[in-house]
Amino acid sequence: MAPIRILLTGPTGKVSRELCTGLLAEREFQLVAGISRTGAGRDLGELLGLSGARGIPTFPTAEAFLTAGIKADVVIDFTVAEAALQLLPPLIKAGIAPVVGTTGLGDGLKTLTDLCRSSGIGGAFLPNFAVGVMLMIRWAEEARRFFPHVEVIEYHHHTKLDAPSGTALRTQERLQRAAGDLTAPPVPVHSIRLPGLVAHQEVLFGGPGQVLTIRHDAPSRAAYTPGVLLAARWVLRTKQVAMDLEEIAYPD
Repeated sequence: MAPIRILLTGPTGKVSRELCTGLLAEREFQLVAGISRTGAGRDLGELLGLSGARGIPTFPTAEAFLTAGIKADVVIDFTVAEAALQLLPPLIKAGIAPVVGTTGLGDGLKTLTDLCRSSGIGGAFLPNFAVGVMLMIRWAEEARRFFPHVEVIEYHHHTKLDAPSGTALRTQERLQRAAGDLTAPPVPVHSIRLPGLVAHQEVLFGGPGQVLTIRHDAPSRAAYTPGVLLAARWVLRTKQVAMDLEEIAYPD
């Protein structure tokens, strides 16, 4: 079977660097190119300080990549909203399925999902790709049936641009839906940004005489790689659009 051909945007980003290492170690995947304004024209291996050139070119724009005639099946994007909204539309229109961890897309998210559907390709637009986060939210939804009082606390490195994080907002949304007929106050979200943190979140439930804490810690961005690879397989196999890792890991 031919490997899944991957285009990686923003390869010098913190998460993308980790994904690059994971992709190069997987025979099922082939990293064919990168898109980077600052590293355009350089071999991706040299750009990332890997052991020599890898024969993987880097282009400045999506249009430059498409013009080069290199074939890709999936584009993985962990950049920032402004860049993603510029890079992804021409790639999706060219039939390259997006796997996106960039948050803060606003109304642009609907534009991208509509493009996937009109192009007949799959897409994954997930606030978090860590399997542990998926399970944390799933278990928190179950606990919500019994605890009306709950708060979300998320901790990230001080350079993270958005606060609250996309993961925290998605957790909040799903917990408020999970309340059902339970008379409950809104779910507050608290954001902490400090040097030394990477990505951490806890969901705290309080009741008479008891407190329940469900927590996930990702001290390394390697936590996202298994979920990203799972999503890359899924978008090609199903040609559907997912907004949560749960839709991919627990298909109907």
